[in-house]
Amino acid sequence: MTASPDLGSGAQPALPPLFPFAAIAGQPLLCQALLLAAIDPQLGGVLIEGPRGTAKSTAARALAELIDAAPFVTLPLGASLEHLAGSLDLGQAMAGHALKFAPGLLARAHGGVLYVDEINLLPDALVDVLLDAAASGVNVVERDGISHRHAARFVLVGTMNPEEGQLRPQLLDRLGLCVRLANVQDAAQRQAIVRARLLFDADPAAFRARHADAQAALAAQLRTARERLQPAGALPWSDAVLQAAGALCIAAQVDGLRADLVLLRAARAWAAWLGDAEVRPDHVQAVAELVLVHRRKPGAPQPQPQPQPQQPSPQQAPSNPPSQSPAQSRPPAESTANGAGDSPPSEADWGAMPPEPVGLLRVAVPSLLAREAAKAGAPATKKA
Repeated sequence: MTASPDLGSGAQPALPPLFPFAAIAGQPLLCQALLLAAIDPQLGGVLIEGPRGTAKSTAARALAELIDAAPFVTLPLGASLEHLAGSLDLGQAMAGHALKFAPGLLARAHGGVLYVDEINLLPDALVDVLLDAAASGVNVVERDGISHRHAARFVLVGTMNPEEGQLRPQLLDRLGLCVRLANVQDAAQRQAIVRARLLFDADPAAFRARHADAQAALAAQLRTARERLQPAGALPWSDAVLQAAGALCIAAQVDGLRADLVLLRAARAWAAWLGDAEVRPDHVQAVAELVLVHRRKPGAPQPQPQPQPQQPSPQQAPSNPPSQSPAQSRPPAESTANGAGDSPPSEADWGAMPPEPVGLLRVAVPSLLAREAAKAGAPATKKA
């Protein structure tokens, strides 16, 4: 007969070992977004959308291990506003007739990672408080007869399955970065991911030891990047960077200017991660989709790499011929008859187009033509 564990001894149960961040494979955008949010927590956190089993919670827990002495706090779906933000300590108030603040989960998460699974199912009031603290780094409590504020700088990581509902656009815009994951379709990559997970489950200690050097290198690089952002004038950007960010946001048809500001902060964090001395337009390009994917209006064009004055983007090359195709797609006989040859079309060429909208009118409202013909006392005839 085996002895049952002594749950009343007060000893904390050992936490299961964490899957190392350095061993996560197949999700490069997810790793990039989490690192950016860890470098600059004031980005507003990371929203991870995707189906079940795509390493959302595994990556969030692994990120906390890269940050020095970082707590990992989970916000349960059933949490109240007092549980999240803190409130009056009723025990102290009743015992000593003194008002004392009882910290909530935001205070516990300071300096670490606050993880919210199924953030789309949280009440909007909790999401508002959560996003305010994540963006400002300060939690303000004004209720229950107390007025209290404390630092709350943490990396917010929220996950959701789009099949279970969406966030309101107002709340979605306030989340700094977004990653939309998909199921891995490459057979070789799936096998590598499954093999790594099986090795970890079989012997977590040996698996973590195998990735210890890479894990330590990531932690050191993250620490250096966070330090590089501390000086006020560090990593400046030029007008070209502002222009690149603005052009991407305009093309995405975003509302307001929050996307521009987040895009510049994310580009600055990425430059710090790479060890560059200043922010360049290519840094903006590297993080643009993480900032714009959840803010882009339906129907807005997908962002394309912007051409640089000294080095035009290769994506611009095929875009010119299609823009000229309406004038160049006429049969050669038409050009010869007009005497134009290969020259640009004249004004008279475009004047041959008016019959086209008349044809559309006849197809759309045939009864209207019959009615007009009856009023004129003649049968409706179709013009040649």
